[in-house]
Amino acid sequence: MTTMSREQQVSAVFVQVADSLIDDFDLIEFLQQLCGHCVMLLDVSAAGILLADERDILQTVAASDETTEMLELFALQHDQGPCLECYSSGRARTNIDLGNSAAVSAWPAFAAQARRSGLHTSHVFPLRLRDRAVGALNLFHHGSQSLTSQDASLAQALADVATIALLQQRDIGREQQEKAQLQYALTSRITIEQAKGILAERWNSTPDTAFRALRSYARTHQLRVSDCARGIIDQTLDTDDIPHP
Repeated sequence: MTTMSREQQVSAVFVQVADSLIDDFDLIEFLQQLCGHCVMLLDVSAAGILLADERDILQTVAASDETTEMLELFALQHDQGPCLECYSSGRARTNIDLGNSAAVSAWPAFAAQARRSGLHTSHVFPLRLRDRAVGALNLFHHGSQSLTSQDASLAQALADVATIALLQQRDIGREQQEKAQLQYALTSRITIEQAKGILAERWNSTPDTAFRALRSYARTHQLRVSDCARGIIDQTLDTDDIPHP
């Protein structure tokens, strides 16, 4: 990796994003590698990525080293730090002097812990989905180095790349969920058709009439039609309880 040019490293990142289209793509491994790319490409000392869970709570998912991971956990436990601020505001913030009390007035405990960890400058970038953040990318320097505007643009691009990979995986999960829901709907429909046949035969009525009666019973009792149908088939629901049409 050290022999690769900056352009080659950027290209490698986007190749990995393309690989995220496959089903067995390891998202966490990708994010871990992305932290390494940030350190190499942006000449920072450390990098970490936090993502919001379904409860809108940030969780550490990747870090370039254990010190950064522990610092991110400290931020989450104490509910303060540039990463939480970035996630909340959706705005990037660069060249934060962690020794400047005015710059870190909103999170002094985090800044003190960072300095104890040997980190003195921070930069944060949101993982953005249109107009909202879904996480944050944290970058640190051991010294007082600054990010140039060009490096800041690249850092935001890398954060956006992380979001693309993340959402691609969420899309795959959603597609699988939709497939499961579709299969459930198909199975439920078969069950209902079987129950309609049972009722129609017992009542000597048409299947449509049987279905209307079944649906009316389900609505009256605030049940799903498919659950009522299943009860008829497994004989846990007495058909005599369903008013004859």
